[in-house]
Amino acid sequence: MTLRMLAGLALFGALAVSSAFAADGIRVVNEGGIRDKWMLKEGVPLTVPSYPAHLARRGDEVCVALGYLVNPDGTLTDFALLKSWSSASGGSDEPEPGYWTAFAEAAGDALKQWRFQPRPEVARAEPVFTVGTFVFGSKGTASAARDHCRIPNLIALLRDLEHATTHRRAPGILSRLDLRDEMDSRRRIGTQM
Repeated sequence: MTLRMLAGLALFGALAVSSAFAADGIRVVNEGGIRDKWMLKEGVPLTVPSYPAHLARRGDEVCVALGYLVNPDGTLTDFALLKSWSSASGGSDEPEPGYWTAFAEAAGDALKQWRFQPRPEVARAEPVFTVGTFVFGSKGTASAARDHCRIPNLIALLRDLEHATTHRRAPGILSRLDLRDEMDSRRRIGTQM
């Protein structure tokens, strides 16, 4: 399985076709938002990513927010780098070639080992797209580093990227996401009555 890394607006592509799939699209939830339908599969640890060995000499604090799809069978796929930060650059600039790829792949390698199962009360497992934030090299300041990559509203971020890059075609999973929020759904239901 390869990591589909989509760093920044240039590579993210437009999500314009997502509205065509909105009624049948994959649900998008913020980090931690899968708890109502999914739980960690018994006996499967939440593996944490290792600091990329070839960048260890730098000792930078780094965070990455990696989007991923939880499939109905509980496996994780369709990884996308959505946000990144490094103490080396004071922001999201890439300190050296391959820097973000190395950290995103390390996070993706950890995520590939995670397995989920539907909660007992869930009758049918549905796929869901969410995000995980990973911190590397933090020396007692993991919370502060993590704040740089926190995505408080995943749907809003994906919509912003959609509007910023409308001239590009949406790659893979991103074109299948339901980017309506609850208010959109309520308005749509209200207008159909």
